[in-house]
Formats: sequence, structure tokens, C-alpha cells
Amino acid sequence: MLSPSLIVGVSFCYLLVLFGVAYVGDRRADQGRSLIANSWVYGLSLAVYCTAWTYFGSVGRAASGGIWFLPIYLGPTLGLMLCWLVALKMIRISRSYRITSIADFIASRYGKSHLLGGLVTVIAVVGTVPYIALQLKAISSGYHVLSSGAGAAVNGPAAAPAAWFDDSTFYLALTLAAFTILFGTRHLDTTERHEGMVAAIAFESVIKLLAFLAVGAYVTFGLYDGFGDLFAHARAYEHLEALLRFEGSGRGGYGGWFTLVVLAMLSVFFLPRQFQITVVENTNEQHLRRAIWLFPAYLLAINLFVLPIALAGLMQFGQGQVDPDTFVLTLPLAQGQQALALLVFIGGLSAATGMVIVETIALSTMVCNDLVMPLLLRHPGVAGGRTRDLSGLLLGIRRGAIVLVLLLGYLYYRLAGEAYALVSIGLISFAAVAQFAPAMLGGMYWRGGTRDGALAGLLAGFSVWAYTLLLPSFVKSGWVDAGVLEQGVLGIAWLRPEHLFGMSGLDNISHAMFWSMLANIGCYVAVSLLRAPSAVETSQAMLFVDVFRRPSGSPASFWRGNAEVGELVPLVARFLGQRRADEAFASYARGRGASGIAALRADPDLVHFAETLLAGAIGSASARAMVATVVQEEPLGLDEVMNILDEASQVRAYSHQLEEKSHALEVATEELRAANEQLKEFDRLKDDFMSSVTHELRTPLTSIRALSEMLYEDPRIGLEDRTRFLGIIVSEAERLTRLVNQVLDLAKIESGHAEWHNSDVDMRELALHAADTTAQLFRERGAALVLDLPERVPLLRADRDRLLQVLLNLLSNAAKFVPPAGGEVRLVLRPENSGLRADVIDNGPGIPPEQQQVIFEKFRQGGDARARPPGTGLGLPISRQIIEHFGGRLWVESGPGEGSRFSFVLPLPSESGGL
Repeated sequence: MLSPSLIVGVSFCYLLVLFGVAYVGDRRADQGRSLIANSWVYGLSLAVYCTAWTYFGSVGRAASGGIWFLPIYLGPTLGLMLCWLVALKMIRISRSYRITSIADFIASRYGKSHLLGGLVTVIAVVGTVPYIALQLKAISSGYHVLSSGAGAAVNGPAAAPAAWFDDSTFYLALTLAAFTILFGTRHLDTTERHEGMVAAIAFESVIKLLAFLAVGAYVTFGLYDGFGDLFAHARAYEHLEALLRFEGSGRGGYGGWFTLVVLAMLSVFFLPRQFQITVVENTNEQHLRRAIWLFPAYLLAINLFVLPIALAGLMQFGQGQVDPDTFVLTLPLAQGQQALALLVFIGGLSAATGMVIVETIALSTMVCNDLVMPLLLRHPGVAGGRTRDLSGLLLGIRRGAIVLVLLLGYLYYRLAGEAYALVSIGLISFAAVAQFAPAMLGGMYWRGGTRDGALAGLLAGFSVWAYTLLLPSFVKSGWVDAGVLEQGVLGIAWLRPEHLFGMSGLDNISHAMFWSMLANIGCYVAVSLLRAPSAVETSQAMLFVDVFRRPSGSPASFWRGNAEVGELVPLVARFLGQRRADEAFASYARGRGASGIAALRADPDLVHFAETLLAGAIGSASARAMVATVVQEEPLGLDEVMNILDEASQVRAYSHQLEEKSHALEVATEELRAANEQLKEFDRLKDDFMSSVTHELRTPLTSIRALSEMLYEDPRIGLEDRTRFLGIIVSEAERLTRLVNQVLDLAKIESGHAEWHNSDVDMRELALHAADTTAQLFRERGAALVLDLPERVPLLRADRDRLLQVLLNLLSNAAKFVPPAGGEVRLVLRPENSGLRADVIDNGPGIPPEQQQVIFEKFRQGGDARARPPGTGLGLPISRQIIEHFGGRLWVESGPGEGSRFSFVLPLPSESGGL
């Protein structure tokens, strides 16, 4: 065991460190150097999803169900990786319209309804306050185990003290309230971002991950010799061996597994704390790119050792002897590893405090904007403007809401004790917030959704959730008569909460999710279809559904009427404070090129700017109501809205046409640019070709002229020299003839005017002829020509001279490029199913991959221009044209330093089409 003073002291020091991190984060934000502008910080802050229920409860769940703890983490992983566009759309909508909470999101979408925002707030509070109590309980239990030793977990954590003022958990709740107030409600911000808090949450995410990995590594590699050894020991126990198998019949079967995955997937978007971090606190949409893999990677890391810890705890303490939720603490304590146990407790403290802080900030914003503000707006002093500065009042409301929420959590913790309701509240809370999904997803993708439909769906889904899930938890806690579960309400069997309408075979979570979602979605769709949306609902639907199509800088909604700048600025100042209001309007004026606030004109853009400023502080519904007190707005009728939509559709269609024409113009421009580049390339090739041909012609002509002049001017030259000179003249003349013939051949082949004299060709005989013809060339190079020819080959139907030209081109090219000493060229003939194949293989320097297509282009040669042998670059293009004319294919296989293999395949007469 550890000294209570040590535990409290270390915990207090850790909280001071969190204060420091949050303080630095806020200071950097004030200086324009935001920490959460870093995508790593944003990605890590999403791990607020991993609460004390994850940190302690996953091990407990694994100890009883094996890998049935995984769906809670597979859901968020799949949700963020597969549905990241949904998160991106939420972020874009919230940033465009200054949405600050999940209640504000739903209320704003459906006509900025106070009633709808209030209902969402009530559901969120009811669903998450018990979850906050669970975090307080986890810290209290961990403290009890740590201060009393591993044996304290045998009988469970000690009951809360009789007096609240003697309970350390009460002071923990107040401490967390102080932290949340200090860095969550320092001032009213139009964006409602809490940069210091997000930095602290990211820091806590690192701490809890390191702590959990530390205890997992100790158990796996300290108490055992790795995963293999640990699982081998576990298989020796019959009841543990079953935990290593996935049994579809357990815990609701595959249907239960699917339900938990879907439930967790929805929770990662719709839990108030997740919406706060993922959407509200996002400063850059691009951060989502890193988060979609960083957050799943975090979940994978923190779950690596869950099953090993659970198995080790069951093997060390036996089944039912120690609370499995405390294995992460009791295992190191039992081995005398007190420092490790203290680190693990700090990790659990991080998991619990992170959730509590973000959740209470999100709930306090919702309570203030969607429950308290609508009531305040009914007061003449607020609505009439007699109260000049309300920013202090709003801050007081939010701070009071934070304290109230935490005290409600503490009260639930005190009342519930070890009740079933507290232990199972994690999944129950997930199922509660999942009721937001139809209204939110439908609102983002369906224009036909209405306020009445959203109200009906939420009320129906929440009522069914309370009846099928919350009520049974109260029964199992002993707070409600057990006859409700066994006989149904009023003794009606088909109204049994866990077997509604006689449905059986599902676990309680799957059963509740099926009926609550059926009621929610059914009522939402049915009521929405009963009547057309109002004008305001239609305009808001268009803004939400088409947020990605909305041009940047366009108004946040449709408005017309009369207003005065002198009324809008004081209105905003009443809720944000004069300094912040002046700064906001001055910045707006600079962005519009105005000299100052006085030069602004109260056009629709300015009115909506003022409304969005207020929306960031008091919610969209309240902001609309307050703007209406100083703006004489002329409401739009449904016909006018439909006209606007028609005009918008026409503008969009015209814009689409312009985009198509612009795209076509871009394509044409690109084609012209490519053609121009091709012409430039042809011009360059022509110049190269002319230079090369001129050089090739000049060289033999120079030799012929020089030798002819010598013979003409000196009749005394001896017979031997005369004969040698005449031989050179004949050779150079033949060289000129070949060059001219190559140019003419290529021109005729490309124009289709070449003459082809087909006959039966024996490629073996032709290969021997080509070898004899090039023998002198190989002797001059000091290279060897090796023939690998079969005894007989099938006859081909082709032009013998043309094929001989191909072989001579390939062999002479190979002879030019082999090394001066030790060069070798192999000519291979092989029959194939598709025809006859010839390979000319050399051991030269090889051809780089980027030049292997270039060498088949006209006038192009591979290799270094300074080192390659002279030539026109026409031999290979002519050879390819000849082979392709007879239905064959010519290609090269090579690599730098590996030599080259030039190959061609010609079809047999039966496959050649009679060529």
C-alpha cells in the first residue's frame, strides 16, 4: 500500500502540471502561436474518448468476456477512417455558422429552435451525468486500492463516507470544477475554443497511454516471458481458455457485437465531449487527415495489453477474488511495484479528469445557451437592452453550470454506490447520445427534415431508451420493483422493458438500440413528410446540406430588412464585452476596405456577421432572437424562398456550364501546349537529324574525295596501296548507299508505299547468312558471335530481305556496344506457341529504363552522346516497322551494366493472316 498523503500529493502535483500545460497553451494562443494548430495535438486530444471506463473497465470486461471489449474501440476506428467526410462536413458547418455545441448544431439546422436545443441539452445531461459519476467512482476506487493495498480489492472499494465533507471524492469534484472554470470559461469567445484545455487533454492522452503500456509491458514481460508464455499459461485453465475464443453465442452473439460496433461508431461523433474536441476545437480542417490514422493507432496501442492484463489477473488472484476492474493496480501492488502502481493511478486520473473536463465544458455551454438563455430572453431587462453588459452574467452561468454538473455527478455517485446503474452506465450513455444521430445525419444530408420531425424522433427515441435501458438499470440497482422486468408495466407481458413486444434473443443493449432507433428514425421521417418545411427551415437546410457548395464569404442565411450599425455593435457588446465587440467589428471593417466601424453599412452581410458573433457566445437560436430585437426584418415567405432556391439552382447550373466550358478550354489549351511542345521536339529532332545525316554523309564523302585525289594526282602509287585505297572507296560508297536507303526505306514504310516481296523464309538460314555478313565487323571489334539455333524451324511467310535487314541492324548495333575485349553477342532462335522468336543478346553497358522507349523513336539514339558510336538512329525504328508489318512485336529488355536483349516474335503463317 502507499501513503494517502503521497497519493494525494503526487496527484495534486500532476494536476498542477496540467494547470501549467493549459496555461502555456492559452498564453501561446493569445500570442498567435496556437498549440492546437499542430495536428499531432489535435489527433491526441481525440483520445479523450478513452475514459476511466476504458482504462479500468476494459480489463474488467475482458476478464469476463474475452475479446468482447474490442467493439468499443473498433467502432471509433471504423467510424473515423471510413466516415471522415461526415466529420469534415460537421467541422465545415460548425466553422461556417459559429456552432458551439451539439445542441446548437441540431437547433440551428432546424430553424434555430430553442425547444429543440433545450431537448437535446436535457438528453445530453441525463445521459452523461451518470457517466461523470463513473469517472469520480473510478478515481475513488483507485485511491482506495492504492492506499489500502491489493487486498482491498477483494471486497471492492470502500463505501463513501457518511458525511460528504469527509469524502475526498467531493473535493476532487470541486478541484476538477476549478480547473474547468479556469481554462474553460476565462472569457466568452466567439469561436468557443479552449486551446489551453485541448493542450492539457493531449498531454493527458500521452500520460495515460504510457502508464497503461508500462503496466502491460510489466505484466507481459515481467511476470511472464512474453505473450506466448502468458497465453500458454492461460490455456492451462479451462475457464480462461474459453476467453481466448470468439464465441458468437456469448453476450448477444454476432448481433450484439455488431450493435456495440455501431454504437461506439456513433458515439465517437455524437458524445458531447467528442463533438467538442473533434468539431468545436478544430482550428484547421487539414488536421483531420492526420487524426483519421493517429486516433485509431492510439486505440490500437492502448488495447494491446488489455487481454494479457485480464488473463494475468485471473491467474494471479483467481476468478471472483479481486475486482477485475482493479487488475491494472492490484497486479503491480501484489508484486511490490508501488511506483508502477502509482504511475498507473496517475494514468487513470488522466483518463477520468480528461473526460470530466471536456464533458462539463460541453454541457455547460449547452445549459447556458439552450436552457438558461431562452429563459433570460423572456426577461424585459435582457430582451429590452436595459442591462448593458451581460458577458459577466453569461460567464457566471457557465461556471455555475460546470459546478452544478460535477455536483450532480458526485450526487449520483453517492446515491448509486455499487449499484448496477453506475457500473453499466458507459454503454447506457452511449445509447443515449446515439439518439442524436438521425436528426444530425438527416439534417446534414436531407433537405426534407423538419423541426417537428426532429422533435418527434428525439422524444420517441429518448423515451424508448429510458424505458428499455435506463429503467431496467434502476430495477437491477434495487431502486424500482423487480416485477416491472418480469411481468411488464401494469402486468402487460408484451411491455416488459427487456422484451418489448415479445422480442427475445437479443442482449439488453441491442434490444434497446433496435427499438429506440426504430422509433427515432420512424418518427423523424414520418413527421417530416407530413408537412413541407417552413421558410426558415428550408433556408437552414440548404445551408447545411450544401455547405461544401456554398461560396466562401456568402451570407450565413437569407435576410432582408432594416438595421443600424449603431444598434448592432452595442447588441454584440452586451454579450461579448465592449473590447471584444469593437475588435471584431473593426476587423470586419478592415476586411471590407472600410475606414472604420462608422463607415460600415448595415447590409445583410453585417447583420449575419453580428448574428454569428452572438451565436458563438449564446447559441444560434438565442442569437437570432437577439438580432431580431434591433433588426426590423421582413420575413421571407415560402414562395420567396423557393424562388431563391430556383435562382440558386439556375446560378448553379450556369456555374456548372461555365465550369464545363472552362474545363474544355483548359483541355484544349493543354492539347495546344502539348502539340506546341511536340512541334518543338520535332523541330529539334529535325535539326539533330540533319546534323547527324550531314555528318554521316560528309565523313564517307571526305574519305572518297581524299583517296580519289591521291590516286588521280599520284600515278606512281603502288599496286598494293592502290588496291587498298580503292577498297576503302568502295566501302565508303556502300556506306553512303546504306544511309540513303535507310532514309528512303523509313519514308516509304511510313507512307505505306514500301514494296514487300513475301516468300517462305527459313529463319535459321537467314540467321546464318546475317552472321556471315557481320563476321568481319565482329572480328574488327574483337568480339565473339555465338549462334544458338535449332536444327529446324518453321517457315515464315515474309519478305526475306526485310527480315535480313532487321537481323543485320540488331547484330551490328550489338557489335558496336559490346566491350572492345571480351565482348560477346548471342543470336538465339526458338519456336514458341505464338510464333518464332529471335533474341540478340549482348554483354554491353546496357540501356537505362528511361531510354528503352527513346531508342525506338526516329532520329533518337540512347547512351551518352559523347561515347556512343556514330549512327542516324533509324535502324531500330525501321526494324520495328518491319516486324510490326508482319504482325510481330519487337522490344528490348535491359538494365544498366547488365547488357541488352533485343527480341522479336513473328507469327507462323497460319496466324499471320496470310502476310
